[in-house]
Amino acid sequence: MYTIIDGKKISQEIKDELREKVAAMKEQGMERTLAVIQVGAAPASSVYVRNKKKACEYVGIRSLSYELPEETTEEELLGIIGELNGREDVNGILVQLPLPSHINEERVLLAIAPKKDVDGFHPVSVGNLSIGRPGYVSCTPAGVIQLLKRSGISIEGKECVVLGRSNIVGKPMAMLLLRENGTVTVCHSRTKNLKEITKRADILVAAVGRPKMVDETYVKDGAVVIDVGIHRNADNKLCGDVDFDSVAPKTSYITPVPGGVGPMTIAMLMANCVEGIPG
Repeated sequence: MYTIIDGKKISQEIKDELREKVAAMKEQGMERTLAVIQVGAAPASSVYVRNKKKACEYVGIRSLSYELPEETTEEELLGIIGELNGREDVNGILVQLPLPSHINEERVLLAIAPKKDVDGFHPVSVGNLSIGRPGYVSCTPAGVIQLLKRSGISIEGKECVVLGRSNIVGKPMAMLLLRENGTVTVCHSRTKNLKEITKRADILVAAVGRPKMVDETYVKDGAVVIDVGIHRNADNKLCGDVDFDSVAPKTSYITPVPGGVGPMTIAMLMANCVEGIPG
């Protein structure tokens, strides 16, 4: 019988812990502030930004909101980031992606000071992770590690397979599992004999971006399966990269979509804002 890993419950535990920590910080005269910048009004981005603001309010973090029109120039956006970099009262800067096509995303992310890069996307943050130095970690992979640890699942010595090699999830996920002493294989679209590799996994993280691609033929009996994907199917219902109904009976633990990894991303963003760079 498998156990469903409840991301809503675990993310709430984390936010409650952070709320206590923020209250204690305020008693000592310390306040945390997150600046959130959104360019344009894409519906999905607006939902994400609204959820981040709600999480800030719950935890007790002050949030600054910059809702800029679609036609905002790259120079104007870089000017706002430069100003926020220089403000001592701002601890974190988050630019909601994707940006309009006339703005160079890479230039914008590079402009955020690494000490305020709470998304963990800056090359300095990624480099720190890769060589084991303190720094911000991309929120979704950090959330996966918390799901495993808080569910009592040991990573050390386990065979871990990451499906996907994106800069935001796949690569940092592999490095975090390595940091926890897992033995890690990263698979991608060019991997040969894919199912042979995934069926070795004690812990399988699916972040491939293809709806329900991972069925029961990819998974060994008793594996832990973490589904990072999020899509809408033909009936407009949310689903992940894993075909939950066929895979779940083979697993020991599995995350659902929705309600698994998704809620953890914002919880870990709040943790980055409150706790700052560790070390």
